[in-house]
Amino acid sequence: MITKIHFTEVEVKFISEKNISKMIIYIFIIIMTTMIFLISYFYVKNTYEDFEIQMEKFVQDQYDDQKSALKKEINTIIDIINYNATKSDEDERELKADTVRLLNNIKFNRDKSNYIFVYQIMNMQGGDNFAKLLVNPNRPDLLGKPISTNYKDSNGKKFREAFLKDIRQKGESFTKYTYNKVYTNEAKMKLSYFRYFKRWNWVIAVGVYVDDIEKEIAINKEHLKKRVQNQVFQNILLFLLFLSMAIVISILISQKIDEVLKSYQESVHSKSQELKELNETLEKRVEQEIEKNREHEQLLVQKSRFIALGEMISNIAHQWRQPLSELSTILMFIKFKYNMGQLDEELMKKKSKEADRVLEYMSHTIDDFRNFFMPKKAKEQFSLKTAMDSIMTIVSSSLSNNRISITICIDNNLKLNTYLNEFEQVILNIITNAKDILIKNKIKKPWIKIDSKEVDENIIIIVEDNGGGIKVEPKSKIFEPYFTTKNGSDGTGIGLYMSKIIVEKNMKGELKVKEGKAGARFEIILPK
Repeated sequence: MITKIHFTEVEVKFISEKNISKMIIYIFIIIMTTMIFLISYFYVKNTYEDFEIQMEKFVQDQYDDQKSALKKEINTIIDIINYNATKSDEDERELKADTVRLLNNIKFNRDKSNYIFVYQIMNMQGGDNFAKLLVNPNRPDLLGKPISTNYKDSNGKKFREAFLKDIRQKGESFTKYTYNKVYTNEAKMKLSYFRYFKRWNWVIAVGVYVDDIEKEIAINKEHLKKRVQNQVFQNILLFLLFLSMAIVISILISQKIDEVLKSYQESVHSKSQELKELNETLEKRVEQEIEKNREHEQLLVQKSRFIALGEMISNIAHQWRQPLSELSTILMFIKFKYNMGQLDEELMKKKSKEADRVLEYMSHTIDDFRNFFMPKKAKEQFSLKTAMDSIMTIVSSSLSNNRISITICIDNNLKLNTYLNEFEQVILNIITNAKDILIKNKIKKPWIKIDSKEVDENIIIIVEDNGGGIKVEPKSKIFEPYFTTKNGSDGTGIGLYMSKIIVEKNMKGELKVKEGKAGARFEIILPK
């Protein structure tokens, strides 16, 4: 505990109002420097990775270009041979001899050591005497001599066998092998293009040494590398320039913050004095506001009670209308029989019993209403079906008079442990609200359905009607106090508000409203 207090004091001394602007600058500089460093690092890293990718592509393109150039050279020579064959009057043998002399006299590029060489194919399947060398400026010692496909280069590759296989399959071949380079005694890797000239059974070829290609690649690679390095250097300079500008701006901002803080301190001092004075009277103001809210809640509850009383009187009137009519009929019958002189003791006893039955029903109705509105603050366990039957005693006549069909599907075994009267008041509020909507919208064949289900540790009561649904958005607005969709003095807007308070605060449940298939759908979720 002591260590914690000591650390807090050090922390307060480290950051205070006096040095907060400097701390902002330091933190800003550290963050910006770190960001610039990371940006520079990843920029350089990504740039060189891109450079390597570009170089790989460049090398591949260089080899592709060389292959294309070699192929173009051979195609040009074959075109020349075909052209001479059509224009010359010489026979085939003389034309071949002239072509050999022409090809032997073609000068090759000394720097690149590329030259044309020609084989006269003797056996297309290969072997020791598969061909005779007709043209090869690099190997005059082999001219006119038989050539074998079993010959191996310095790496042990039978390259003549390899290109001859491609010739048989597709008439041309690109082959890599080692061969002595012109003007040197060194064996170098060479890339050659071989093309079969079917008319004379020749294979005409031209090659280029790989080290000549690599020289060009190295020159271009160095040039590209320098360009990338210059670009990286320029961007790092820009990053550093940006960091310097950011530091200068942060210093200017820090000075402005100092001015603002100074003004703020003066304002805080002034507000502190006002707050001190306010705190002295705050407790008294809070008590006054609490008292006002309490009075408001009491008025709201009182208003709710008056509304419930009005509903009760209306429902009693509906419930008593038929019994009173029956009682009136009994009295009129007794009076009629008496005037006719036909009222004997047996008839009098019979009609008295009928009157007693009607009066007992009316008394039972009064007990149901009195029990319903009698305040009970203790929780009790009760059957959900019995509670619904009690509610229907109150509201059934009103629904019947308005030709509203009500269907109740409640499991007889479902039980709740909560405030019975408050639960019945919530259900009655929702049914009454549905009844009013059905009457207001003049719904044909109006109905109300009450269903229940058990989910985990909760019981869900669903009340649904076909009144057309709730037209306000959001739908939860109907639970706000004094909100009503009824006209004039028909609605007070506190029935559903009080229902939500009862369910969610007193019963620790949840009251929700949704859009049903034909109207509103209320769901009451209560813990068992």
